[in-house]
Amino acid sequence: MVTTITGTALLVARILALVIFLGMFGVLVTGKVERQWVTLTCGGLVLALVFGACCHSGSAIWKSLNLGSIIKPTFWYGSAAEESFGISWSTILFIFGVWVMVEAMSRSGFFKWVCLALAKAVHYKLIPLFIVFMLISAFLSMFIGSITVILFLAAVTVELSRLLKFDPIPMVLAEVFCANLGGAATMAGDPPNIIIGTAVGFTFFDFFSNTGTMVLISLVIIMIFFLLVCRKDLKKSEANRPENVSYPDAKEAVTNKKAFGVSAFVFILTIVLLITNKQTGLTITTIGLFSGLLALIGTAITVGPKEGLDVLKKIDYKTLSFFVGLFLVVAGLQYTGCLELVAQFIRNVSGGNPYVVVAIILWVSAIASAFVDNIPFAATMVPVIQALATPAVPLDVLAYTLSIGTDIGGNATPIGASANVVGTSIVAKEGHPVTWGKYCKYNAPATIIVVASCMLMIYGRYFWFA
Repeated sequence: MVTTITGTALLVARILALVIFLGMFGVLVTGKVERQWVTLTCGGLVLALVFGACCHSGSAIWKSLNLGSIIKPTFWYGSAAEESFGISWSTILFIFGVWVMVEAMSRSGFFKWVCLALAKAVHYKLIPLFIVFMLISAFLSMFIGSITVILFLAAVTVELSRLLKFDPIPMVLAEVFCANLGGAATMAGDPPNIIIGTAVGFTFFDFFSNTGTMVLISLVIIMIFFLLVCRKDLKKSEANRPENVSYPDAKEAVTNKKAFGVSAFVFILTIVLLITNKQTGLTITTIGLFSGLLALIGTAITVGPKEGLDVLKKIDYKTLSFFVGLFLVVAGLQYTGCLELVAQFIRNVSGGNPYVVVAIILWVSAIASAFVDNIPFAATMVPVIQALATPAVPLDVLAYTLSIGTDIGGNATPIGASANVVGTSIVAKEGHPVTWGKYCKYNAPATIIVVASCMLMIYGRYFWFA
């Protein structure tokens, strides 16, 4: 969607939209102002200055708010792509529903029980534990946010490190990497995927059968990498393990057996609904809200109505507000044609060569996501890849490339993804500070290896052997 105004008015609108966007990113990077206020303020400026003062377009303001999409039947049922202009209510409502479900499940002790049960299954041996925790981190992040996965997984890892006398940093960093990697495998795994998937019209299985394949191969590669890097330290810690250790009982993690049973049922049902959404026709928004509602009702019945209300109070509404403002700022760039100019620049640089286009999208996404939040970057790039799509480089290939770049690139630095910040903060509080040097020693080379491997996989699957 591009404005019909021309000449000086268009130039001024573009400059304003770009200044607001760059200003938003600049303030977000400093971290001195809560990010939801930054994006909401900038979103308001786009509505008032770009759409109102410059473009004199009430219809642009209404379309960017995108409230009409919610009442469309295809918003709840069907597989049509959402209008990729303005606020993506599909993304926001799906995330809200999943967060309600996860918060209810966490209160029952479901996630901690999973970790401790797996640790017991491998007899608390460090190398098997290392492997199992990487696998469970990747698997759970396919369906719930990587932040949630790292919150409980890193905490359990630190708890076990005190008992078994090993350094928790390498294991937690491996878990962080696998959480971000697993999030790239599905449409529900990471917010950038939700943004990309709803805009392009992908289903859960579309992602799983494409990026999921790349993630599975990358997971094997990265597990070998971490085992080679950490094997000596793990063996040394295993040899120095104290005798007569009193291991934690997984059963003690369960705070309420009935609530635990409801959590397990809702989680399994959600997975089934996501995998089969192409067959059922249910959109991910419907699935997310239904799962959240079911978990909320289950909590109210098994624990009490007050606990159900407390679940709603604990939802991160600040982040949801952050999304609202972000989508409005990106709409300003899209409406004024700034993103079309970016797409044209990439066309000119690449000369239309599909290999170069894919490489640019992948590596620029990965490098940018290592230093800035991958959510606004993904939202900004969706209209760009839509403009870049050609028969030689189809939109779905560009979408999967963008997903891999934004999701995995964030692993390279301690600030590249929220899960990184959470994981390093948890171990630091327990007396194990993670410096940039120590973090990058493990995860920066791992990121380069995986991104390079995925580029070859993209070339092979979509060009060489298509």
